[in-house]
Amino acid sequence: MDLNADLGEGFGIWQLGDDEALLDVITSANVACGFHAGDASTMRRVCAAAARRGVTVGAQVGYRDLAGFGRRYIAYDHAELRDEVTYQLGALDAFCRLFRTRVRYVKPHGALYHAAATDETQAAAVVAAVNDVNHELPLLCSPGSVLAQLAVGAGLRVVAEGFADRGYLPNGRLTPRGAPGALVTDPDEIAARAVRMATEQTVVAVDGTVVSCPVESICLHGDTPGAVASAGRVREALTAAGVTLTAFA
Repeated sequence: MDLNADLGEGFGIWQLGDDEALLDVITSANVACGFHAGDASTMRRVCAAAARRGVTVGAQVGYRDLAGFGRRYIAYDHAELRDEVTYQLGALDAFCRLFRTRVRYVKPHGALYHAAATDETQAAAVVAAVNDVNHELPLLCSPGSVLAQLAVGAGLRVVAEGFADRGYLPNGRLTPRGAPGALVTDPDEIAARAVRMATEQTVVAVDGTVVSCPVESICLHGDTPGAVASAGRVREALTAAGVTLTAFA
């Protein structure tokens, strides 16, 4: 099982999360590419730190929305969104190559992640950008989403992702932020959810129903309260359950 986290989400003098500590725990790093968060110096720093630890780097692409942290829906036409995703991939890969590594997968962030799960236009734009840049790059996304379906249809590898620190609805989608149960913050509960995902491929929804969750990678948000402690607890629990942690790319 892969364990990923969102990193590099500070900007200028503003710091969000503890990138260095999380890099000691995770196997894959979703690095912000400067549109929803991050900047050139942050990208360089995180890529260097990931390379030193042998952590796989993925491009966390999002809307051009620093003020809203990429969590506000933006209506794009296909070509514009395709080109903005392409731009972000190129920027992060340039910093990766300074440290003899490269971008090895792509994951949409925030509102783009949710939009691409149901919106064919935005999902197709993400797929087109990945196809144009490197057809070998896997896409990390929700299982069964429109993005996953279009990516498979285009011949891309899809890696299904689950969220140990986010609530789920009975239909298998994430609980909207701001709704009751959207965030899970207790480290032991997060760890138990991660083990369940890894060993049973299921998750308990906010209403108590058991939902299928066939995933290859488990995400922990770097901006969730107590993220480092939770990540460490998740790694310990997965290892104790006999789950081997390794990057998928």
